[in-house]
Amino acid sequence: MKVCIIGQGYIGLPTAALFSRNHCEVVGVDVSQEMIDNLNKGIIHIEEPGIAEIIKNAVKNKVYVASLTPQKADAFIITVPTPYIVENYSCDLSYVINACESIVPYLEKGNTVIVESTIAPMSTDETIKPIFEKAGFTIGEDLYLAHCPERVLPGRIIDELIHNDRIIGGVTPECAKKASEVYGQFVEGDLMLTEAKTAELSKCMENTFRDVNIALANELAKICAEIGVNALDVIEMANKHPRVNLHSPGPGVGGHCLAIDPYFIYAKAPETAKIIKLARDTNNSMPDFVCENVKKIIPNGKIAILGVSYKGNTGDDRESPAYEIIAKLSPNYEIAIHDPHISNPDFISLDDATKDADLILVLCDHNEFKNLDYELILENMSNPIIFDTKNIIKEVPSEITLYNYGNLFELN
Repeated sequence: MKVCIIGQGYIGLPTAALFSRNHCEVVGVDVSQEMIDNLNKGIIHIEEPGIAEIIKNAVKNKVYVASLTPQKADAFIITVPTPYIVENYSCDLSYVINACESIVPYLEKGNTVIVESTIAPMSTDETIKPIFEKAGFTIGEDLYLAHCPERVLPGRIIDELIHNDRIIGGVTPECAKKASEVYGQFVEGDLMLTEAKTAELSKCMENTFRDVNIALANELAKICAEIGVNALDVIEMANKHPRVNLHSPGPGVGGHCLAIDPYFIYAKAPETAKIIKLARDTNNSMPDFVCENVKKIIPNGKIAILGVSYKGNTGDDRESPAYEIIAKLSPNYEIAIHDPHISNPDFISLDDATKDADLILVLCDHNEFKNLDYELILENMSNPIIFDTKNIIKEVPSEITLYNYGNLFELN
């Protein structure tokens, strides 16, 4: 089987890697010439365990090639971004539409087209399907169209692409069947066949469920800071109940899924989706909450920011609330940023970041931050204070003041 994958980012590249490792010929398409050149040398641009070796071997064995343009194939998979439109929160399908139109000249009867990009409910039937019908294809008879959303965790993408159950949403039952045959090349989890609109809404609701539950924890943290209760103790005690699983509060919600997908549902029914919108508003308010408490701790001075990735132990900083926090603090503070998982010429070492700092602000739960070099910190800071917004630091030397969502009420 030959597979052409449009988009070689956090989902497209791992997907290409697995198809190439499972005896398929793969063409990976993207718009960056530099990225294409590097991929064809076996050099990848994302931090994700296992992918570099697979791509390097696939290039060597000539089963993977990166290209600026599509090629004829048996199956085409769309994995491009889908941001939301700020004015009305609706799904911006422009990248998906462009990707679909780009493959039309290469389509042949019998091909399968799969949209993996997360899209709003009804998008496949109302927007994507007409693109191929206009080109002369009859969906379900000579071209098979499906929406098959990914559901993976950064840092475990390869394992989860293989073992997670997969939703296969066909425009017709035959479309779902054909798409399942494509994923059958490497997926070991269940292939759940359904219709496209069900797959679209299922994916959006998976991330909305998580966003709403994070919002509940974040709201609890705010309440506890206001009324003088340890939020972390409340969560620990409540979670002893056999049917309760409160999440941990944090500095906000990032990533290309949780921070965006709930809006796709809200935009479809804004008068009804009130809980969904309120949860988004709550999570979007957390950077302000962090900044307000930073100002209570120190009114000015130098802040060492630890971590800008939205997800611990990855270099994925898409939609990271850390950047909003940094932007809000920058006018009044000297900012030094350290993130061992992101290559950025403006980021510096832990030593340089904490040198003469007045506050360490932890914004990401990298393993490196769970057990910091406290001797270094004590040497670099005259009055060391840590504000841990991820609640990952359990114990510090007595000379260091530690704030987290368990004791913010002490600042009031």
